[in-house]
Amino acid sequence: MNKSRLEAFSDGVIAVAITIMVLGLQTPGGATLDDLLALMPQLLNYVLSFVYVGIYWVNHHHLLQAATQVDRRVLWTNLHLLFWLSLIPFVTGWIASHHRDAVPVACYGLVLLMCSLSFLLLKRALRHSEEAHPSLAAVIGHGRKNAISILLYALAIPLSWWSPLGANAIYVLLAALWFLPDHRFERLGRSA
Repeated sequence: MNKSRLEAFSDGVIAVAITIMVLGLQTPGGATLDDLLALMPQLLNYVLSFVYVGIYWVNHHHLLQAATQVDRRVLWTNLHLLFWLSLIPFVTGWIASHHRDAVPVACYGLVLLMCSLSFLLLKRALRHSEEAHPSLAAVIGHGRKNAISILLYALAIPLSWWSPLGANAIYVLLAALWFLPDHRFERLGRSA
């Protein structure tokens, strides 16, 4: 199956998610710096969510660049990932106004957890579809970084009941962890 259609559709869904997030931003009620500062939690949450969507877009791009083919299993797992990514604007809007409340912070973490699980499933589906190409399957990897992320999200969600700011700190930490590039993909690009 042609992977370019999968990439184009995924790019479109991700672009719509970013557009919805930016349209959800409020403008300041006045023209002073204090009016802008009052919106700082909303702006910071938008930046964090934008970074997360961007990280998934970049890693999704690298993952599909490494693939030579996609099959039905890859299509469905990709759709599963896109579903959870499409919920990021919703939880971003909710947590932006309630970043110190347990339920919105936990729901934000739940969506991030499901994005991470979905990405891991996509990697496994691609690795399965690449069984005839063991070098590509090795580049796709086993998902240690994904596993660490899943564990930390799973810890942050219940933590949000006692310390919403602590859970938010874990979300920021994980974004920073994923912001670091995966050099396996770069090596593949040089050898191709």
